[in-house]
Amino acid sequence: MLYKSLRVLARIIFAILGLKSSGIHNLPKKGPVIIAANHVSMWDPVVIGAVAPRPICFMAKAEFFQRRWMAWFFYSLNAFPVHRKAGDRTALRHAMALLEQQKVLGIFPEGGRNRSEDLKAQAGTAMIAVKTGAPILPVACVGTDWFIPFGWLHPFEVRMGEPISMEKYTGKKVTSALLDEISQEVMNEIERLLRK
Repeated sequence: MLYKSLRVLARIIFAILGLKSSGIHNLPKKGPVIIAANHVSMWDPVVIGAVAPRPICFMAKAEFFQRRWMAWFFYSLNAFPVHRKAGDRTALRHAMALLEQQKVLGIFPEGGRNRSEDLKAQAGTAMIAVKTGAPILPVACVGTDWFIPFGWLHPFEVRMGEPISMEKYTGKKVTSALLDEISQEVMNEIERLLRK
């Protein structure tokens, strides 16, 4: 209920501020999907959630869940905690369970905010995709690091690319090299979207 209400409010506010979006039709209307986006601002999950026609369950850093009221708020927004400095198996299992329930999972493959042009993914996104077979939808957030409070003066946009299927990786042994290959494919596509 809170998610839907805030999404409507966010859409109105961002429309006034001039948020643009492209490629939204690339998000499958049903079935499991992993949204993988660059991360330059705390607003990234908000703007992605505002333009996406389906609810998204975002991984969020565990620090957001330390206080009871904050935990309630983020859980109400379909987010769940991940401990970023160590391999969080609980978060990985929860992410895979969400995909098994045919939901949309939101991840920032770099593991945190990065405002540089050097995009390097950690292996988690690729691991989840390989284990579940869910396609990865690359997403680029542009201008979200400086649109507040005068968004209409600084263009900001969400660009969604085409889903990256895991079919070609089916049956292959899961190795660090394979995960690196998938991760690089995803980040290359995000970089391409950023340059559009």
